[in-house]
Amino acid sequence: MWVIYALLAAVFAALTSIFAKIGIEGVNANLATAIRTVVVLVVAWGIVLFTGRHAEITSIEARSWLFLILSGLATGASWLFFFRALQIGDASRVVPIDKFSVVITVFLAFIILGEAMTVKVIIGAVLITIGMLLMIL
Repeated sequence: MWVIYALLAAVFAALTSIFAKIGIEGVNANLATAIRTVVVLVVAWGIVLFTGRHAEITSIEARSWLFLILSGLATGASWLFFFRALQIGDASRVVPIDKFSVVITVFLAFIILGEAMTVKVIIGAVLITIGMLLMIL
């Protein structure tokens, strides 16, 4: 089931880039990011409230709070930089660089999380890097 969710995430990430590129024309990138963030906030909390999961907030441990907050800060920074890059660059060149996060994630997952770094994973990361470079050069 996770593969279906991951594929849907990829489709919506692609739509995000295209919609954002169209939407930021003539709009400050930071303002556009703030608008997008409010929409995400409303939708996410709407889902939480609709599904009745909001009561679980009191059971979240301090460590989880810390890392969720750090993740939120990283997301915010990523969105700000992404929107600015998208505003001044071509979507077909900005997005491959943004998706280089896959390679960075593999490296960080190995270093921080202790996930396996197999030959297959290394080859995949190298191919993603080559593909990204081919698309932007």
